[in-house]
Amino acid sequence: MAIFALQLQFKNNDRRLEVRPKHREYLTTLREQGKIVTSGPWADETGALLLYDVASEEELRGILAADPYTEADVYDIVLLQEWKPLFPWPAT
Repeated sequence: MAIFALQLQFKNNDRRLEVRPKHREYLTTLREQGKIVTSGPWADETGALLLYDVASEEELRGILAADPYTEADVYDIVLLQEWKPLFPWPAT
């Protein structure tokens, strides 16, 4: 498995807020499956950071394709990069 960091920049804010409940339900499902480590918007709501635990970038791109935010076209990807965490979580 690999950890991927995804940074988003939001756009089409009215549409994004309409779709957000479905997006968050989707993230909850991913969390239950162990596919997402954590996620959340920037404090100013201009974008978000998400950390995924997946087998490959290909798997992650499939996950993103199924995200309601993707279909609604409410973000641009700023960064999608495999990440090597220095400290494991949860902290021991």
